[in-house]
This record gives sequence, C-alpha cells and structure tokens, in this order.
Amino acid sequence: MTSTEAPFVDRRRSGQSSTAPGSERRQFSNSHQNLSLPAQELAQAIDSYKLNNRRRFITCEEMLEVILALGYQKS
Repeated sequence: MTSTEAPFVDRRRSGQSSTAPGSERRQFSNSHQNLSLPAQELAQAIDSYKLNNRRRFITCEEMLEVILALGYQKS
C-alpha cells in the first residue's frame, strides 16, 4: 500500500452502521396501513421474519412457515 491510499474499512462488519441496531431499513415503512387487519398481521409477521433472519426476500416455504406460526391451518 502506498502512502496516498486510505486503508480499507469493511463497514459491513464494523459495529457502526448508519441505522440504530434493530431499526428497520425499509423505504416504505407505512406500506401496510391500507390493508385489512388480518393482512396487516401477516405483513408484519413476514417483516419480522425477514428482519430476524436477515432476509430481503423469502421463499414460499418460509412464507408458509410464517403463516402456520400465526395459527392458520388448512381446513
């Protein structure tokens, strides 16, 4: 490394981020307000799953897992 180059800083692994720990990074945080109450509950459960599992998108299997965790079952 020459004297003019700045050292590499991997910000993904450093404890400092632009948002507080546990805070949401979604652009549209109020996008669930026009949904019915059951749809809001599902959307919030999916958002929680994605935050807890560090997933931006979830698979159909993961969505089924969230739905079953809410207590829904096929009749």
